[in-house]
Amino acid sequence: MTSYAFYGIMIPLLGTVLGSACVFLLKNTMSDTLQRILSGFAAGVMVAASVWSLLIPALEQAEDMGALSFIPAAVGFWLGILFLLLLDHIVPHLHQNAEQAEGPKSRLQKTTMLVLAVTLHNIPEGMAVGVVYAGFLAGKSNITAMGALALSIGIAIQNFPEGAIISMPLKAEGMKRSKAFLNGAASGIVEPLGALITIAAASFVIPALPYLLSFAAGAMLYVVVEELIPEMSAGEHSNIGTVFFALGFSAMMILDVALG
Repeated sequence: MTSYAFYGIMIPLLGTVLGSACVFLLKNTMSDTLQRILSGFAAGVMVAASVWSLLIPALEQAEDMGALSFIPAAVGFWLGILFLLLLDHIVPHLHQNAEQAEGPKSRLQKTTMLVLAVTLHNIPEGMAVGVVYAGFLAGKSNITAMGALALSIGIAIQNFPEGAIISMPLKAEGMKRSKAFLNGAASGIVEPLGALITIAAASFVIPALPYLLSFAAGAMLYVVVEELIPEMSAGEHSNIGTVFFALGFSAMMILDVALG
């Protein structure tokens, strides 16, 4: 792996760390409005990244299949959905503002399950970055260095609010600021790890690249629909989450097209 790719897959973790550092800057708990803004923006970035950085390249990779070029994208997409659905059922976790935990019954503390929820849903983001860099390293012409960097930066941008969303509630639960920061930052470690594993797997199975690209897209969209959209729409009726969804979507679209 080149140093360029290594630094690229570490960028999203930096976004999580910086977001988690908000626990040192904000005195009060996160307001519902701010949480909607952050969730909406993150959802918009992830949807745009799924389309421009993952699904479209997956279709382009399979162009030699002619009329059946949709098959790898469709199959990989559904495998990604089913993978996250499986993780949701076997890993105990608790979403922000939820009363009941998901997954198997557990004696884990509430704060631990909050961290697990974010960690669980960071996995597809790490895979997304990893598979794009795998395509770049394999010399696929439709995946450029700048295009891979655009995805890394986009994921880092949406990781910033995710880091804040996990560290701030932990502080509100009574955890020390330093420990809340470390837990928030640690939730992002799975991203570079997932990216490294995906790059290693793709290097052995290059023909599977279209499936891996769309797999990551399906997993990311599962997170958006399952977690982020409900969070940005919770409580009193408000359009603020939708507006910031559009902002996040357009920001990622512009970033991908401008750099890609």
